[in-house]
Amino acid sequence: MAEPSLVTAGEEPEERAIEAALRPKNLDDFVGQHRVRKQLSLVLQASKMRGRTADHVLFSGPPGLGKTTLAMIVAAEMNAPLRLSSGPAIQHAGDLAAILSSLSEGEVLFLDEIHRMSRPAEEMLYMAMEDFRVDIVVGKGAGATAIPLELPPFTLVGATTRAGLLPGPLRDRFGFTGHLEFYSVPELELVLRRSAGLLDLKVNSAGFAEIAGRSRGTPRIANRLLRRVRDWALVHGVEQIDARSASAALDMYEVDKKGLDRLDRAVLDALITKFGGGPVGLSTLAIAVGEETETVETVAEPFLVREGLLGRTPRGRIALAPAWTHLGYAIPAGVFAQEQLDLFDPGEEAAEGAGQAPRSQ
Repeated sequence: MAEPSLVTAGEEPEERAIEAALRPKNLDDFVGQHRVRKQLSLVLQASKMRGRTADHVLFSGPPGLGKTTLAMIVAAEMNAPLRLSSGPAIQHAGDLAAILSSLSEGEVLFLDEIHRMSRPAEEMLYMAMEDFRVDIVVGKGAGATAIPLELPPFTLVGATTRAGLLPGPLRDRFGFTGHLEFYSVPELELVLRRSAGLLDLKVNSAGFAEIAGRSRGTPRIANRLLRRVRDWALVHGVEQIDARSASAALDMYEVDKKGLDRLDRAVLDALITKFGGGPVGLSTLAIAVGEETETVETVAEPFLVREGLLGRTPRGRIALAPAWTHLGYAIPAGVFAQEQLDLFDPGEEAAEGAGQAPRSQ
C-alpha cells in the first residue's frame, strides 16, 4: 500500500473540517477558474431574475480544484439549502428515490463522483432532472405497478473526475457544464494568501511563491502544504515564513521544487537507472519501486505525464529528457532518437494485427 502523500489531491477525512473553514463562500471570493466562474455567475443571476431554480450544473476536472466548493457556492448564491451525497452511496434506485422525495422546493442536491452511480439509479435520475418526476415500482412481475411521484423543482449539481464515463443521456440533461483547469502559480499564490489570512499566518511573497510552485497546480495541495509549513515554522520558532523556511519545510517532507514526492522520484529513478530510460512495462516498473501497479498508474503517472517527465508508449513507459535533467543524470547520446521511434511505433501486437511483420529487435 502506498504511504500517504502530501501532494496527492485526494481529501483525507481528518482534513475536511480544516478545508471547510478555508472554502470561499461566494463567487467573488473564489480564486481562479475565471471562465467557469463568469459563466456560472451568469447562469445563477439569470435564474434569480426569472424567479426559478437554476439549471442543473455539472463540474468536471481533476481532484482538488474546487468542484465541491463551487457546489456549495451555487446553493449559497441561490439562497437554497444544500443536500450532499455521492455516486458510490447510491447503489439502488430506491436510494435515489428516498433522497429525491425528501427534497424541498429550490433545494440544491450535490452528487460527488456522479459517474459511479448505479445504472438503475442513473436511469431514474433522467426523468427526475427533466420532468421533476419519478416512477416508484411497487410489487414484482406481472403484478408490479408504477406509481408516479411528483418532485418539487430542484437543482442537481454533479461533480466528476472522469467525465468520459458519464453516459450521453445524463450529460445532456445538465444545463451548464464547467470543466475546471489546473491553476497557475500566480493563482495559487492568491489562494495561499487568502488561506494564510484565515489561519493568521505571516508569509512573505517569496514564501507564497515557493509553496505555490510545489503544489501541482492544485489548491487543495497548496493549502495542505501551507499547513505543513505552518507546523514547521511553529516548531522552529519562525515568525514569518519566507522562501528559505518554506523550502526547508517542504524538503523535509520530500516535496521537491517541481512538486514531486518520494514515489514520483522513485518511478523516474527506476526508469533511468534500472531500465536505461525505458521503455518498460507498467507492472515491471511497479515491482521495481515496490508499489502496486494501480498506485503507480493512478497516483504517480498523471502528474509525471502532464509535466513532460514520463511518456507512455505502446512499448511501455519512458523517462523523457526533463526527467533526466531534473534528477541530475547525464542523458546518453542517441537515447531520445530511439524513444521518438517508440512513440510512433504501434508495437509488435498492433503490427501483427495489421498483417505487417513486426520490427526486428
